[in-house]
Amino acid sequence: MDAGYITALAALGGAALGGFTSFASSLTTQRAQMNATRTESSKSRRQKLYKAFIENASKIYGDALIHDNPELSGLIELYAILSRMRVLSSAAVVDSADRVVKVITETYSQPNKTAVEIEAMIRNGSVDLLKDFSEACRKEFESNLRL
Repeated sequence: MDAGYITALAALGGAALGGFTSFASSLTTQRAQMNATRTESSKSRRQKLYKAFIENASKIYGDALIHDNPELSGLIELYAILSRMRVLSSAAVVDSADRVVKVITETYSQPNKTAVEIEAMIRNGSVDLLKDFSEACRKEFESNLRL
């Protein structure tokens, strides 16, 4: 075999190997960027969902403390948010949110609270219905859970 052929084949092999290495590196980088974007997007969606749940649950719980008749549109909205959580969130967050909704619905059947009773609930911390839910959300985010 002629030395020119060997040199040409070596050059072609080197170029092919260099091209493949560059392609593999680009592909790996692109996948990492896509995963990071997808994770951040998922986190952002869950944050918006949890914010809406906290805002709605707070309003409805306040209503449940002082009224007998359930605020149906708010409860339905809360259940809709809970259903979206079942798709996007960890089991711990969903279970905690489910407990919040159950407490709210049970509160409507209890006697209405007076201002003095609500003040006492605030002092002893029993009015903080969303504490466990908030902690479950924080743990989910801290674990970098990819949902």
